[in-house]
Amino acid sequence: MTTFKAVVFDWAGTMIDFGSFAPMGVFVKAFERFGITATIAQARAPMGAPKWNHIRAMMDDPDIAAQWTARYGAAPTDADVDKVYEIFVPMNEEVVADFAELVPGAAELVTWLRARGMKIGSTTGYTRSIMERVLPVAAAQGYEPDNLICADDLSEGRPGPLGMYQCFVDLGVYPPAAVLKVDDTAPGIAEGVAAGCPTVGVALSGNTVGKTPAELAALSAEEIDVLRQKATAELKAAGADFVIDTVADLPALIEKLEAR
Repeated sequence: MTTFKAVVFDWAGTMIDFGSFAPMGVFVKAFERFGITATIAQARAPMGAPKWNHIRAMMDDPDIAAQWTARYGAAPTDADVDKVYEIFVPMNEEVVADFAELVPGAAELVTWLRARGMKIGSTTGYTRSIMERVLPVAAAQGYEPDNLICADDLSEGRPGPLGMYQCFVDLGVYPPAAVLKVDDTAPGIAEGVAAGCPTVGVALSGNTVGKTPAELAALSAEEIDVLRQKATAELKAAGADFVIDTVADLPALIEKLEAR
């Protein structure tokens, strides 16, 4: 009998979209529609949060808030967030499937977990409409988790625990200590912490590093380690119990933990 009954994965930057690229350009373009210049760094900062909250966080960035105030005569309100969100979602729907390639080793991981009788759950900061574009692309590559909780499915998203609570119900698994939460962002790790689950951060495939496998391969081991340490520090600060490079390293971690 295994120690863990299930693993709940994030999507972009964790199981698909190595480097978490799909939303980045869309955030920038959505703000451009309103005459606001946002950088990729500003777009990456709140990653992992539900997309409405993500845009709210970008609006609160001092530079973006100043641009908005200068252009529209007042600080950005929640109603302004609604306006940007309404532009963002359909734009993201159009491009997300182009970034839905599985992270190397993810398909093999799924097979490994299934062989051990473990359930596979998933939560995401994406809306249901965006994920409807992702699901068939992931399924064609062999990834079909047992459930999916999207940012707009429940009354509260990350960093709160409700998405994880729904995973417990959907998957029929408990206690929280028997469910691993795996994520590449601070809000996603916090979601697992809030639910009482052991949490695993993924450093190199995620939003903080923000590089493709080819871009990483072009770096020296020392350069990669600097990026790894930066991502690890952010994930640990969010409450990650363990940090691995990518989900390909999860079987080794699970075997180590179960051997304790």
